[in-house]
Amino acid sequence: MSGLKHPTSLLIIATAMCAALYAVGSFATASIPSPLLFGQFRPAVIVPAVFGVIFGPIPAAIGAALGTLIADSAKHGTLYMGSVMAAVPGNFIGFYIFGYILKKRFTWTRFIFASVTTLTVGNLITAFLYVFVYKALYAQALAFYVGDLTFLSISLFLYWFVTMLPFILLVVPPLIRAISNAMPNIVPEGIRVHSLEKDLPMRSFSLTMIVPGIVMLSSGLATTFTSLRAVTLSAVKGDTTVLALLEWSYYLSGIVLVVLGILVLIRQKMLKP
Repeated sequence: MSGLKHPTSLLIIATAMCAALYAVGSFATASIPSPLLFGQFRPAVIVPAVFGVIFGPIPAAIGAALGTLIADSAKHGTLYMGSVMAAVPGNFIGFYIFGYILKKRFTWTRFIFASVTTLTVGNLITAFLYVFVYKALYAQALAFYVGDLTFLSISLFLYWFVTMLPFILLVVPPLIRAISNAMPNIVPEGIRVHSLEKDLPMRSFSLTMIVPGIVMLSSGLATTFTSLRAVTLSAVKGDTTVLALLEWSYYLSGIVLVVLGILVLIRQKMLKP
């Protein structure tokens, strides 16, 4: 990665640290569920993202897979098969992609692309495996109706995507810069030379939040005013509480993403000489 090859011993240590930090961070928010009442709020995705930027795909992928398994199993008090069947492969594949995209060459534009790709692929894998394989087939907690399970999977994916996106886009860059300043010997040169103020594509960061925000607001309006409401109610088996939680999560996440995107644009204009 940009001329720096980390020794194997350091990669092993980085993998262990990534797994430990991700496990602790994930466990800290394990009690905050999605509107579907399964699947958790997980801002700790910033941990494997940071390790993926600095150390590449393997430490990030293995660390994320082990970390999520440890956190989920600690929450449930036993080896959690939902994590084994869904979260482990989703996290491994997602963060391997993230590290691989940034391995050869680092720019903040590629970072944005890697973040969106990882959150899309990793969360789709996790959501569909969790709903179809674990919930419906293994645990038999959901009736196996393909249409309803697909809807639940997409809803879970959207929740994870929009709640993880702002943390990766807004928290990881300053962390990378801080680590580059504090421990330059472990950070590839291609990352160190990218100054946040001069290189950060603020408009791209802004649009990457505003567009999903508009999608979520549109989903909320569709759930409130169109036949999507009936489809949602059918998928959640008539549970009006879950329906309301989903509806308001669309509005809240949409508003938050749009506002954050606008604030990024405002900050860009304020920093211009």
